[in-house]
Amino acid sequence: MRIDLISAVPELLDSPLNTSIVKRAQTKGKVEIVVHNLRDYAHDKHRLIDDKPFGGGAGMTLKPEPFFECINKLQSERVYDRIIYPSPRGKIFVQSDANKLSMCENILFVLGHYKGIDERVYLKFPGDEMSIGNFVLSGGELPALLMVDAIVRVIPGVLNDSESALDDSFQDGEIIGAPTYTRPAVFDGFETPEVLLSGDHEAIKVWKVKQAQLNTEHWKKINNL
Repeated sequence: MRIDLISAVPELLDSPLNTSIVKRAQTKGKVEIVVHNLRDYAHDKHRLIDDKPFGGGAGMTLKPEPFFECINKLQSERVYDRIIYPSPRGKIFVQSDANKLSMCENILFVLGHYKGIDERVYLKFPGDEMSIGNFVLSGGELPALLMVDAIVRVIPGVLNDSESALDDSFQDGEIIGAPTYTRPAVFDGFETPEVLLSGDHEAIKVWKVKQAQLNTEHWKKINNL
């Protein structure tokens, strides 16, 4: 898989994309991630990529020209299965989206910043607008990083068996996973549930299902679902 990201502030992406599971996936050759600096496609002497919006209003809008040039160039080199715009007006990104996107060959993330992207970019290059929640951030970099991490970790071969993504919350619908414990069995007066130390795999399975149900009920309650 190849993931391209177009950003006005690419330095926000550097460390997260070169750390932990995402870095391991690239080292293993499971994914190639390429970041494109939008300013590289601005050709005036000041390399301007934003301007005041028509009609007035606060903030600055990212200009269409750099996006058009960059996306046209990238599309001339490969076909993208999906173009994704992190956006507060988009569909809420969920685990099933990550699972589906992990099967793509090429994905392009187009990241807004400041007040947003000139609407003509969306019209020229139709894609999927996706949100990570009902709130606004300074740009699309952080949402894109979250989505990339969720996508990459479910690519077969990225995680080893002990880290299997199949056991993650939301992999079996809207189900939150059971709590986990590790050594020491007793710490600061808090004890690990006896069933987890019993070696009885069937009893442990039943316990985990019950705890997952309780966690899910709590999650639904606090989120008014």
